[in-house]
Amino acid sequence: MIIRTVKMTFEPTKVDEFMDIFKGAQHLIEAFPGCKGVDLCRDIKQENVLITLSIWENIGFLDAYRNSDLFKTTWEATKKLFIERADARSLEKLM
Repeated sequence: MIIRTVKMTFEPTKVDEFMDIFKGAQHLIEAFPGCKGVDLCRDIKQENVLITLSIWENIGFLDAYRNSDLFKTTWEATKKLFIERADARSLEKLM
């Protein structure tokens, strides 16, 4: 099982724009082969810092998603809203 986290820091005035992007893409990502779900979290102290947390059956499914048109389109629209580089991590669940 792979857990993918992506920490994103947005221009404060752009958070709502990202929320709209995420709402439109969430069900499509969750329907992608191998995806077990994707959640959006907000930092308690910094409202413009959001983190996606997705669960994948294995790295092959995650890589397939990352090479898909869905990812490319969503990421292109999202990264324009950042005020700093995103921090993405892929974690292997051990227990």
